[in-house]
Amino acid sequence: MLFRVLAVVLALSITGCSSWIFRIDIPQGNYLEQKDIDKLQIAMTKEQVKFILGSSVVLDAFDEDTWYYVYRFRSGRDESFNLKKNFTIKFVEDKLVSAEGDFTLGENFNTPMEN
Repeated sequence: MLFRVLAVVLALSITGCSSWIFRIDIPQGNYLEQKDIDKLQIAMTKEQVKFILGSSVVLDAFDEDTWYYVYRFRSGRDESFNLKKNFTIKFVEDKLVSAEGDFTLGENFNTPMEN
């Protein structure tokens, strides 16, 4: 009987320590900021977009004119704080023609890039 009581007390005390376990934050993908999205303009070349946003992590082997920027963040401390952001850019003949996703395009986006 005493052994069972000690086992229950031990089990309850161990489960109480689970909040002491350190869990790391897990960021994956391309972290983009709105200030960088605001720099994009129609007719930019792939190289110019790559300079601003960096290389996209997700590449489509069948369509190299569409770039997918994906970002996922999983908090190790607060499970309710998980973040997902997607942004897709399309090119035609090496020129930026459209962009869409979880960011607002800048007011100058539809102004063609001057070369």
